[in-house]
Amino acid sequence: MSGTIIAKRYANALFQIGEEQSKLDKIESELRALRQIFKDNKQLDSFLKHPRLSVDEKKQMLKGTLKGFSKETINTMMLLIDRHREEIISDMADHFILKMNDMKGIADATVYSVSPLSDIEKKRISDTFAPKVGKQSLNLTNVIDPSILGGIRLRVGNRIFDGSVSGKLSRIERELVSPNFRR
Repeated sequence: MSGTIIAKRYANALFQIGEEQSKLDKIESELRALRQIFKDNKQLDSFLKHPRLSVDEKKQMLKGTLKGFSKETINTMMLLIDRHREEIISDMADHFILKMNDMKGIADATVYSVSPLSDIEKKRISDTFAPKVGKQSLNLTNVIDPSILGGIRLRVGNRIFDGSVSGKLSRIERELVSPNFRR
């Protein structure tokens, strides 16, 4: 069975538990923190996959990392380690967060710009593009990309809205070299 399918099943189970316990927001914030910990510490992933470490050693180390987390989150992580599914922890967190975002009508998006965007600009972008993707708002991550020359490029899931200068220049170039272009 694919790791993605398994990660979704664990995320759905944790989501149901969080719903029953009215702890969805707390679990979401914990999983966001956990996802960031795994992203920042590549050695942690290697450590958890190391074949010479016992399950108990892995659990002890992870419990130390998860101090202050809810018992639901900790128990899920311990279950993943017991079942030798350490490699899906990040995927499981991603699926849980996506499920939470869907429930709230939020989508994660990346906006590429030449310079950092202000909070007001981010809000305008969210207000403009959220309805276009069927959401109430967008959770924007701003990436600085000088290659776009100006304007913005927005990526929401697998949809791209390109209002960048480089994107417009590329479209003009394609138009000029197309066989249908009349001179």
